[in-house]
Amino acid sequence: MTDPIKPSTSRGSTVIHPRREPFEFGLLPIPKLIFSDPTQSLITLKQKLLDSSSNHRVDSAIISDSLQISADQARLLLDTLASVHHSDSEPLVRALPGQNDAVGADIHDLVLLLYIQSYKRLLPRSHKDSASVADVWPSTSAFDGYFSALSPLQLMRSNSRRFMPSQADEEAHQLLYLQKHMANILSLLAEHGESQGEGEELQVLTMDRFEHIGFLVQFGDKAEGNCLSQSSPFFANSDPDMPAIPVSVTQVHDWLMQNITSALEHISERTSAKENGPASGTDQDVAMTDACTVSVKFSASTRDSCFIEGVSKASYVKHASDMKCSSVKVLNCQESTVYVLAPLRYAIVYGCSDATIVLGAVGKAVRVEHCERVHVIVAAKHICIANCRECVFFLGVNQQPLIIGDNHKLQVAPYNTCYPQLEEHMSEVGILPTVNRWDEALALGILDPHDSLSHPAGVSDVQAESATRVDPDQFTNFVIPNWLAGESIGSTKDNPFALPDSYAASQHKNKKNLEEIRRLIHEASLEDNRKRELTSVLHMYFKDWLYGNLHSFAFMSYTPSISSH
Repeated sequence: MTDPIKPSTSRGSTVIHPRREPFEFGLLPIPKLIFSDPTQSLITLKQKLLDSSSNHRVDSAIISDSLQISADQARLLLDTLASVHHSDSEPLVRALPGQNDAVGADIHDLVLLLYIQSYKRLLPRSHKDSASVADVWPSTSAFDGYFSALSPLQLMRSNSRRFMPSQADEEAHQLLYLQKHMANILSLLAEHGESQGEGEELQVLTMDRFEHIGFLVQFGDKAEGNCLSQSSPFFANSDPDMPAIPVSVTQVHDWLMQNITSALEHISERTSAKENGPASGTDQDVAMTDACTVSVKFSASTRDSCFIEGVSKASYVKHASDMKCSSVKVLNCQESTVYVLAPLRYAIVYGCSDATIVLGAVGKAVRVEHCERVHVIVAAKHICIANCRECVFFLGVNQQPLIIGDNHKLQVAPYNTCYPQLEEHMSEVGILPTVNRWDEALALGILDPHDSLSHPAGVSDVQAESATRVDPDQFTNFVIPNWLAGESIGSTKDNPFALPDSYAASQHKNKKNLEEIRRLIHEASLEDNRKRELTSVLHMYFKDWLYGNLHSFAFMSYTPSISSH
């Protein structure tokens, strides 16, 4: 009889956390990835994939054939797995753009990503049938039912706002999902061990298989560099020169359940203390859509995320020296320009309107959701755009942009800015300036199978509206003012992404026209009063043009209200 296993106390942390990245960036609205019986279906699929591979890795062709999805969708699945993987030493994560197929996906990681496609977002807390919503997320579909006539911003301003999840709610429900499904998840990783008696076969996990659980959970606040086996009582002190003894799945399950239960109690106690104590300006459990009521615009979470919330009619800047975290969420900013000039792993832009958001270099993934009339300028590995309207995206991206949900009048254009440290930041997070797939967007369906609400009977999904290209004659560079670019010296002088020929030609033509106007004005023999009239006319036309391009040049059209804190 084995001694009872206690929750982990290794590495100075007693709390297990779900890894948010697979749930925030890894869910894909592809119906064929969602199985009615995920455990049995994925056990069969795993064996089929293992039979087709000599090294436990598969490329997009095998994935496409095995799952009966398109080649584009299979490549998207590979890219998504790379973007949410927990280990920076994973070959798929380290692969250069375009090389994911050559490297292939680890079959066990792929199976875990496919399993969590069964995760659903929780229904609003007011739902009466709690038993039916055990696995779902506390928000309605943005365009379901009576919300279908609302824009993303109107939806967020509706009475449903109070039901949007706080960070604590989000983590608790991810833990509850893992608590319910962990036995099935472990069975997908298990190997057969020695028989325990007649007809009784023992399932075990080797240390290698155990490490795959780190795709879904972590100990401590930062996932990178967090070796799960060293946080466990099973493999923590294993001799690297000796193969570790496999441990039974039952023991691992019991240990994980005790840690998850302990973490849920910790969240409950923390939430109760906040509800009964004085309000804090840096409270990280403010509901996302209530963020505009919070006076503090910037706050740092203990989970390696920073939040920029509720900036209104101002310019706001954060530099790398200000960021003590690797992920940022820009929430509910209106009529503003927000600059995050830093190297990041992940970024979310949510619920913004009439704003310009400039993100430095994002090495894993960006998600832009429920935004209206927003310009997003970003250099990134991967970007997903969901439920946005009248937004323009100036992109330097190494992978195909993904467009999902109910979008209207989206535009894409090549990357159009720079700041002194940009190339340094891109190199730090692994973005190549030689690859830019800004105009190769992949549009999936409007309906989200991860929604909590059922879709009307008989309604079939249709492809999401894709984005159109910005006309080259309407394309302009976005200039980050010197007083915002930071004091540190950098080597970047120009846009690191080469412009397509049509955009470069248009810029060259505009530059020549400007030089010609300058020459004519300089050579014109005008009296002083005529010069003043000409200056006045030029200023008037410039103002008209400036207001017409308000979002692209927001920093010039507001009275400066610059904050660095």
